[in-house]
Amino acid sequence: MSVIVAPSILAADYLHLADQIKLVEDAGAKYLHIDIMDGVFVPSISYGSGWVKQIKDSPSKLTLDVHLMVEHPEKIIPEFIDAGADIIGVHVESTPHIHRALQMIKKAGIHPEVVLNPGTPIYAIEPVLSMVDQVLVMTVNPGFGGQKFLPETVSKISYLNSYKKEHGLNFDIEIDGGVNDKTIINAYKSGANVAVAGSYVYDKVDPAAKVKRLLEVTDFGQN
Repeated sequence: MSVIVAPSILAADYLHLADQIKLVEDAGAKYLHIDIMDGVFVPSISYGSGWVKQIKDSPSKLTLDVHLMVEHPEKIIPEFIDAGADIIGVHVESTPHIHRALQMIKKAGIHPEVVLNPGTPIYAIEPVLSMVDQVLVMTVNPGFGGQKFLPETVSKISYLNSYKKEHGLNFDIEIDGGVNDKTIINAYKSGANVAVAGSYVYDKVDPAAKVKRLLEVTDFGQN
């Protein structure tokens, strides 16, 4: 079984977004990663819930994996629920009310995800691991595409994989940042089963081939 590939449209060609989405979907991607950035929690600003709604209303059947890189995400979670997000990820660092934010998502029937920055220890999210369907381990510092994978984050993946087995939990482990056909291998072996890839996939050469490559190099059983 291969990794679930989640191409990030942050690196896509916005003028041809429908075509860019179809390319990766036809190549075997299952998720589409949508980064929402407010210019406060991270330096960059991206797009809003209108993009999510338009993609949801498009012919694409990809799971919409919405990553909120914003301060006080509980203020905007409802609009992304209404827009059609399938997964909503919230940074533990972005709100003092992480439990409430995840409850809002779960109550709406959307898959809740907690997100962890590279410099944040695992224990910060342990109190909410029983209520999430996915944990996103940031493998770069959030806010910009094209960064290099931080190898020290792999130990977090291993710990989370052991923790969920020990406690009988069933969340997916997603990685985001610097993912390519080399860095994905150790992360996948350590327990990550969902991989966000932006610059590597949408490099203006052959996005479909890049998705197929990530599936190919992870086509083996996990430890």
